[in-house]
Amino acid sequence: MTNSELGHLIAQRIALTGPISLADFMAEAMGHPRLGYYRKATPVGAAGDFTTAPEISQMFGELVGAWLAERWLAMGQPAPVRLVELGPGRGTLMADALRATRGVPGFHAAIDLHLVDTNEPMRAAQRSVLQGYTPSWHERFDTVPEGPLLLVANEFFDALPVRQFHRTPRGWVERMVGLDQDGGLRLALAPGVTPFARLLPDADAGAEAEICEAGRALAAAIGARIRQAGGWALIIDYGGETAGRAASLQAVRNHRGTDILERPGETDLSAHVDFRALADAADVSSFGPVDQGSFLQALGILQRGEMLKRRATPQQARAIDAASARLIAPDQMGTLFRVLALGEGKNAPPAGFANDSPSSTLRPDAT
Repeated sequence: MTNSELGHLIAQRIALTGPISLADFMAEAMGHPRLGYYRKATPVGAAGDFTTAPEISQMFGELVGAWLAERWLAMGQPAPVRLVELGPGRGTLMADALRATRGVPGFHAAIDLHLVDTNEPMRAAQRSVLQGYTPSWHERFDTVPEGPLLLVANEFFDALPVRQFHRTPRGWVERMVGLDQDGGLRLALAPGVTPFARLLPDADAGAEAEICEAGRALAAAIGARIRQAGGWALIIDYGGETAGRAASLQAVRNHRGTDILERPGETDLSAHVDFRALADAADVSSFGPVDQGSFLQALGILQRGEMLKRRATPQQARAIDAASARLIAPDQMGTLFRVLALGEGKNAPPAGFANDSPSSTLRPDAT
C-alpha cells in the first residue's frame, strides 16, 4: 500500500504510542493542521474527488435558499439572524440560495452570514462568490455568535470521524488502525471489549456498527442554540435505515473508490450519517429524515426546471433535465441522500417534510 507524508507521520505515531481508533485516524487524515485533506485539498468538482449537489444544478441551492427564507418568515422575521453554512465548499450553494431569495422583503437585510470551514483554498473561492454579503469565517461552529439561527449543512456530517465496532462472541470490540510487519497501516480489532458497548445494539457475532461522536456533539450544540434563541437547521447527507448499524466508512480519490488507509490526507473519507442519532442528540423538534428526491420535489424542483427551460436552448434544456434527474431519481442521488430538519417545533411541519407541504410558498426568484 502506497503512503503519503501524513501516512508516514501517522505510522510513526502508532509505532510510538500504539494503535489508534479509526476516529483518531480520520481526524488526522481530514484535519491535520498542515497535511489534512480538508486543510489543503480542493475536493469539489470534476477536478476534485467528488461532486456535490450544488455543483450539479443551481436549482438545489435555490430551493434550499427558499426553504431557509420561509423558515425565517415562520420565525417572525428576526433581525439579525445568523445564517450559517457548515462546509460551504466553493460557496455555490449559498450563492444560489442568496440570489434566489433577494426578493423576500427584509430577508437579506436581516442576514448575518457565517461560514464554518477549515479549508483555505475553499475559503478563497467562497470569498470570491459571496463578497457582497460580508461573510465571517469560523473553524468551529461554537465560535458563531449567539442569536436566532438558520443553518444548512450539505455533505458535512458524513466527513466527521467515526468509530467502528465488530461484535465478537465476547462482546463489541473496536476496530483500530495499527501497523503491519512492514510498518504500513492496517486494520485490526482491539483485544478487549469496548467501553462504548452501552451505546451499541444487542446483536449477533459478526455484526458491525459505527458511532460518530463528533456528529452527535455538533448536533447537540446546534440544538442548544435553537432552544436558546430559536431557529432551524437543515441537514442533507448520505444515510439510510442501516446507518450506525453497519460499517459504511469509504474512501474516494479522483472520483474512484480506494482503500480507507491509502494515502491519508490525499483521500476523501466519509461515512453514512445516522440521522436518528443526530435528532436525538439535538433534543429539539425534528422532521424526517426524508429522501432528497422527495424533499426537492415537494419544494418544486420540477416546476423550477420548467421555468429555467423557457429561456434555454435545446442543449441547455437537456442539461437541466439531466441535472434534475441526477438530484431526484431513485437510482441516482434521490434516495442515497436524505434530509433532516431541526427546529423550534412551534409550527406545522416545514415544507418538504409533510405530504401536504405547499410548494407554492417556496418560489425562488425567477431571475
